[in-house]
Amino acid sequence: MPNTITENLRALEDKLYACRYAQAIMSYDEATAAPARSEDGRAKAAEVLSRISFDALVNPETESLLQEAAAAAPDETTAAEVRELRRQYDEIARIPADEYAAFTGLVQQAVPAWGRAKRSDDFDAFAPYLEKIVEARRRQAGYFAPDKDPYEAWLDRYERGLTIAQCDEFFAALRAEILPLLKEIQTRGKPVRTDFLDRDWPLEGQKELARRVMDLWGLDPDHCVLDESEHPFTEGFWHGDVRITTHYMPRDVLSSLYSVAHEGGHALYELHVDPVYDFTVLGGGATMGLHESQSRLFENMVGRSRAFIRWLWPVLRELYPSQTADFTEEELYRAANRAEASLIRTEADELTYALHIMVRYELEKALLQGTLAVRDLPEAWNAKYKEYLGVEVPDNAHGVLQDIHWAGGDMGYFPSYALGSAYAAQAWDDITARLGQGVLEAHIEQGDLSPLKDALRDRLWKYGNSREPAELVRSLCGGAFDPSHYTGYLRRKYTDLYAL
Repeated sequence: MPNTITENLRALEDKLYACRYAQAIMSYDEATAAPARSEDGRAKAAEVLSRISFDALVNPETESLLQEAAAAAPDETTAAEVRELRRQYDEIARIPADEYAAFTGLVQQAVPAWGRAKRSDDFDAFAPYLEKIVEARRRQAGYFAPDKDPYEAWLDRYERGLTIAQCDEFFAALRAEILPLLKEIQTRGKPVRTDFLDRDWPLEGQKELARRVMDLWGLDPDHCVLDESEHPFTEGFWHGDVRITTHYMPRDVLSSLYSVAHEGGHALYELHVDPVYDFTVLGGGATMGLHESQSRLFENMVGRSRAFIRWLWPVLRELYPSQTADFTEEELYRAANRAEASLIRTEADELTYALHIMVRYELEKALLQGTLAVRDLPEAWNAKYKEYLGVEVPDNAHGVLQDIHWAGGDMGYFPSYALGSAYAAQAWDDITARLGQGVLEAHIEQGDLSPLKDALRDRLWKYGNSREPAELVRSLCGGAFDPSHYTGYLRRKYTDLYAL
């Protein structure tokens, strides 16, 4: 490929990266350190940056550059860059520039408004922002995918190729397995002791525990830092700068522990993308489902395993000698893996987690399809929690306001969490089969995650966004995706745990 074409591609990607970086810094700052009522200035800056990014990508020169690059028989990496840039161009070019920029500003205002509404249990204060977001997302879907169901257009954006029909089939399969298993546990399962979790766990110890988990995961503090936020998240800037957050709860030591384990999985993916993709559209994870596969794998397959609990137990005894004096390692394992219907998605156990996702999937689909009004969302939310989980929602702070995603404009994202859990279970099965039964567990117990990380780096991490998602799913899972690995994993684990 002629050098001028390559140089022009790099110049374009550098500008797009700089805008993404600045916007990500603002979002991270908003969640961790910015003053409570600072959103108007941030919204203005985000709107300007969004317009700069739009104008850099959507113009006749870029269109000509992409055509020339595609025709110049590029190498594999450059071909992947052109493919991703073309996808972005084709989507964004159909949205009016002013509207594209205004939506970025709207989100910058909606996120802090959500935070205030959640803290004050005031859905009505947040509803006007959500109404604007839903309206904008429906309109945008009509611009770039006019022949698609608006919700399916956004599913495809987060998980390329995913359809409503595939989601419906996937969730039906999970529902058919999970609901009867949960019923068995509730009616004849061996009781799990959890009283020791609800006691005072001073935050100094929790912060030290978080540091040790990050060290076990291999998260280099020179390239990955931990902060605090209302809703834990990960922000990857490039492979040398990844930020994760957690939320400490004084009377629940496991909450932050598993948030750090989860976000640490995201961070490992971002930190191990091949540096050749730095500052390009190929840097970072490929899809949200693949990203969630890594966070759920490290949170659950590693973090809730007997091997990890054996590693954790002496650390917890050291940090909290009085709090751990009246229960055992086995009781800790059982408590960390208990299955019980609950209100909060981020605190949900492995078995019921997918039910929380189903609620959100069905509601956001209805919002974008226009069959559910925002004002009716709390009532619909509460009804589905009663139907799927059998729990009464006491207030909107513990209900419809618990997640940040819709405030950030992320509609179509939630199914990725359940898909990621299923990808993780299949990947674990395949890696275990290839390494030998018990090999991973033996290493984890000794505080060594290198065999697992080596396998994941070779199957997924190093590729970033350079390959098509379907190819990466096959590489990660060791073959065609099969959700029965996930349902089988759940049944084996919880049959054993509850002596069914």
